[in-house]
Amino acid sequence: MAKYLIKGAKIVNEGTQKIADVLITDGLIQKIASEIEAPAHCEIIHAEGLHLLPGLIDDQVHFREPGFTHKGDIETESRAAVAGGVTSFMEMPNTVPNTLTQELLEEKYQRAAEVSRANYSFFMGASNDNLDEVVKTDPKRVCGVKVFMGSSTGNMLVDNQTALENLFKESPTIVASHCEDEQTIRENIAHYKSRYGEDVPMWAHPLIRSAEACYRSSSRAIELATKFNARLHILHISTERETMLCSNDIPLEEKRITAEACTHHLWFTDADYETKGSLIKWNPAVKTYEDRNAIRAAVNSNRIDVIATDHAPHTLEEKQNSYFKAPSGGPLVQHTLPALLDLYHTGVFTLEKIVEKTSHSVARLFEIENRGFIREGFAADLVLVDLDSRNEVLKSNLLYKCGWSPFEGHTFKSAVKYTFVNGEVAFKNGAVIDSIRGKRLSFKR
Repeated sequence: MAKYLIKGAKIVNEGTQKIADVLITDGLIQKIASEIEAPAHCEIIHAEGLHLLPGLIDDQVHFREPGFTHKGDIETESRAAVAGGVTSFMEMPNTVPNTLTQELLEEKYQRAAEVSRANYSFFMGASNDNLDEVVKTDPKRVCGVKVFMGSSTGNMLVDNQTALENLFKESPTIVASHCEDEQTIRENIAHYKSRYGEDVPMWAHPLIRSAEACYRSSSRAIELATKFNARLHILHISTERETMLCSNDIPLEEKRITAEACTHHLWFTDADYETKGSLIKWNPAVKTYEDRNAIRAAVNSNRIDVIATDHAPHTLEEKQNSYFKAPSGGPLVQHTLPALLDLYHTGVFTLEKIVEKTSHSVARLFEIENRGFIREGFAADLVLVDLDSRNEVLKSNLLYKCGWSPFEGHTFKSAVKYTFVNGEVAFKNGAVIDSIRGKRLSFKR
């Protein structure tokens, strides 16, 4: 493997910033010091004026393979990920077929080994009737079990009380939950259909998939986790009220219930439906200005433990349909780090907090082996960013297979310059290095 010496970068890691050199050999961070002499056959990267961060670990993506590869696939979306500084991802089971057996789960791992530019793990899916498969999940080799407590693709809505209780009681690893109460959503749909028929306006999305629907479901998940002492991770918190369900008074490693915020809920508000329409239609919905600010505050106060993308591409043709026909979800892995760095520039987050929530805490929460920190002996998953390099989002520089972004036309204040995956340059000055392949994540459980 290649050797690299990164010279003079400002390292942001474990709550501090310092200028130092970093030597990378055999895929690992071999040495960190104020001055390192370059060994033989070493490529020197002059990084003066740049910031070196741990690579992002995205704990929620939908790369659409198998079954929806016209929207995206593991190869195309992992390319976009490394361009955005994401060096590891955890992908969700609502593909076609749904990832509801160990055999189907292993097929995803085999495919990722062939084509993924980033490191990878895949969630095992839960349904009303596959507990026998869920309990076979190896916690050392699989990131977690995903349960949809709200509608999803195929047979993935778990709405049977006995099935839910058994899942929380017997899951061998973290249960990651999408929390929206289906009955509340159905009642809200009926209400808006009675007013608008099939032409429901897009601004009604956060009223249909309402704050109450989210809170009811999140509360129920927490009750089940508490009853069975299960390890619960609540995905994509979208409301102020839900943030108050989360604790910030105990260390992360001691938490039995953790929570995630996503980029779109930290950036957009319901006022943006007027201009963005279905392009910001996600489940759970983007909600009010007050909800967005409360989620930001919960990240800073450690009520929310990690930041992810919920990257979920659809084609532009699909998204340009009417309310009930336009699918929910959008592409984000290429632009989450630049978006968070914009929030740094406006004083919402510090650089240290961004690193904590996108790298350190994800590694700690999932107990990932040897990643998530800039430490000697750890895997060299790193990203070099220029905080003062303006970068306009254009169709011509998008790497998503779907070919669009909700950020199109926006100029970010910062840009990713290099991404290292397992000590190899996977992205450099606007170009993905397509020979690089990621590795399967492993877990200290």
